[in-house]
Amino acid sequence: MFDDRYTLAYKRYPYKKSTDQDTAAPVRHPVVVMGGGPIGVATALDLGRQGIPTLVLDDHEGVGMGSRAICFAKRCLEVAGRYGCGKPMVDKGVVWNLGKVFHKDDQVFEFNLLPEEGHEYPAFINMQQPYYESYQLDRFEELQSQGAPIEIRGKNRVDTVEVHDDHVTLTIMTPDGPYTLEADWLIGCDGASSPLRTMLDLDFTGKVFQDSFLIADIKMKNDSFPTERWFWFEPTHGSGASTLLHKQPDDVWRVDFQIGWDVDRKEEMKEENIRRRLDAFLGDGVEYDLVWSSIYTFQCKRMDSFRHGRVFFAGDAAHQVSPFGARGANSGMQDVDNLGWKLGMVMRGEAPESLLDTYNDERIHGADENILNSTRSTDFITPKSETSRLLRDAVLSLSEKYEFARPMVNSGRLSVPCTYDGSPLNSADALNGPAQSRPGSVCPDAPLGDDFLLSKLGDKFILLTIDADAPDMIEEEGVQVTRLALSVKDDKTGALKKRYLGDAESAVYLIRPDQHVAARRPSFEENAIRASIRRAVGKE
Repeated sequence: MFDDRYTLAYKRYPYKKSTDQDTAAPVRHPVVVMGGGPIGVATALDLGRQGIPTLVLDDHEGVGMGSRAICFAKRCLEVAGRYGCGKPMVDKGVVWNLGKVFHKDDQVFEFNLLPEEGHEYPAFINMQQPYYESYQLDRFEELQSQGAPIEIRGKNRVDTVEVHDDHVTLTIMTPDGPYTLEADWLIGCDGASSPLRTMLDLDFTGKVFQDSFLIADIKMKNDSFPTERWFWFEPTHGSGASTLLHKQPDDVWRVDFQIGWDVDRKEEMKEENIRRRLDAFLGDGVEYDLVWSSIYTFQCKRMDSFRHGRVFFAGDAAHQVSPFGARGANSGMQDVDNLGWKLGMVMRGEAPESLLDTYNDERIHGADENILNSTRSTDFITPKSETSRLLRDAVLSLSEKYEFARPMVNSGRLSVPCTYDGSPLNSADALNGPAQSRPGSVCPDAPLGDDFLLSKLGDKFILLTIDADAPDMIEEEGVQVTRLALSVKDDKTGALKKRYLGDAESAVYLIRPDQHVAARRPSFEENAIRASIRRAVGKE
């Protein structure tokens, strides 16, 4: 039903006894990651490419089955591309930019998430999570073969954690019994139920939404549904209060039904009842195979802090949102992208340890933004009062004819990269340039001949100059910054000027290793740029 990558991934890293299990004293590792899911493996890819020894511990032996997360956003793909696994993901995934919203049988709204040209990666791909994880593991094994100091151990369940001032001690259970090891730094990527969070007696702040949703992934040949995101409010097919439809690879479609809070979950999960809803939605005579199903509720919560001394939390272990907007795995990848370069610089002695506190500052900002958008989407989709319902229905009714109402339709504001406005690492904006490339924002991509800007930036500190003079290299207190010199004369599409210059004649950008803008100026001023470099690594 699926290709071999999907079906053979379950035991991708089977248990193998480690020499650490036979030592008299616990072996110390520079970085240990709890959890071998997409966020944990991404963390190892990020750190391993920097040459930082990283050990991933997972209580399973490979990729979990079931589609689970399926929507991977442009920024997530750009980060994966920098790690070396973005292209095969796009090749496998179902690419989409367009979404449509219906109220009953009437289309009321249509949106294009990436209407402009000149980006290497699409707005979104749909792809079953096991594929996503498998492409990550392909790259993991490739880096290992090239000498990267990374390792993943299956059937290594962390049972206890003790946090000390300068390290963490872990007790691990395996099929051969327990053993102990130490870590300079521990990163918890162990999912929404996070055993690590429980071990440290830490909790979430937020709320649970009282509603239930039924996921049904089905395999069928159907040309009547295009490769778009379709969402129905109050669908006339009677299979739920709302319905969401997405296409995945291998002729698999996801159908998401809103079924209410007071339901008998055991009854709803019976195959005949799932098929009853699907048949009402698809119509008579449509043949399909039921691939995977699940019922979920969701919550919008986060930890009060993502750093606790030598321990960090990332992904669902740190924050949770509703699936409307695809902000789970996508925001987790942004966590990794933010933490990786900072931890690397601290471990190499290039930045003070206080830089790690800005991971908490910036990603708390990102989590709050995701929670706000997710909560608003949920409140629109599932009104909590009659007044809210009347307002929502009025917006839907007006949207069919009047453009002003369409931006108020909220079937899930889809994931976009967070802009770190107010970050302590930002310098004051000295360029009257486009808002999309202001300090704190992720660099917008732009075509450069046969290549693209983001691939040129890479994952080091870069001084991007556009029609401005500057040294080819600057070193400030051990931080090396390399110049990338561009000119609008070579910009055949006009995208570079539009996205980075606006009305300015020239510009100089200081770009962080995670491709967020740290500073921008109309021209190179050495003292100002050096101050911005110090600020961007927490030295000023």
